[in-house]
Amino acid sequence: MSSSPRVLVIIPAHNEAESIGATLERVRAVLPEAVTVVINDFSNDRTTPVAEQAGAQVVELPWNLGYGGAVQAGFKYAIVHGFDFAIQMDADGQHDPASARALLAPVLAGEADVTIGSRFLGHANYAIPPLRRLGMKLFGAIVTFVTRQHFSDPTSGFQGMNRRVMEFFARDNYPSDFPDADTIILLSLAGFRVREVPVTMQARTAGSSMHSNLSAFYYVSKMMLSILMVMLRRRRLRAETP
Repeated sequence: MSSSPRVLVIIPAHNEAESIGATLERVRAVLPEAVTVVINDFSNDRTTPVAEQAGAQVVELPWNLGYGGAVQAGFKYAIVHGFDFAIQMDADGQHDPASARALLAPVLAGEADVTIGSRFLGHANYAIPPLRRLGMKLFGAIVTFVTRQHFSDPTSGFQGMNRRVMEFFARDNYPSDFPDADTIILLSLAGFRVREVPVTMQARTAGSSMHSNLSAFYYVSKMMLSILMVMLRRRRLRAETP
């Protein structure tokens, strides 16, 4: 009899002491069989002791790598420790753990390699700023055009994936700052099966969005450049796929 698949919940965190405890309690209630690892991205608050008290394993980074670097550290952790599947979610309470099982279900069933949680197919129980919503639509249209597959929420960090995807991202295939539309295009061009799944997202309980301190011009310019670089690599991507 084969053993049950091992599922890791990866939560990057930078100064999330105010929200991480409640987030971890909700994750444990919904996914008691999963292991949760918090990647502490060089916080200067009580993120680590709060996470440990809530039952999570904690990896402390020696310096601030940014959101993408912290998530990639989680992928490396998953590979080293033999996990088969992972759920990636944020520490601030925005990603509703109640949606986690539905998010991972197509991956567990072998119907997708990675799933993207969409608040627009599901529910967004908070007001999305107009400029942010416009950016989502712009990059959603770009991703849809390139991949020939409709994507409604290309900035979602609420994701499920199998080990092959984690192995791919654990190498040098993951942005160090804010992985968004470029990552979905990267996965698609590399031959992975990507699917959107309806999820519920809430207003964050503390902290601010990783986009909040970025000017709209900088974010759009950086993401356009990143997408261009991915497109230039398209012929090499399948050869790099595990």
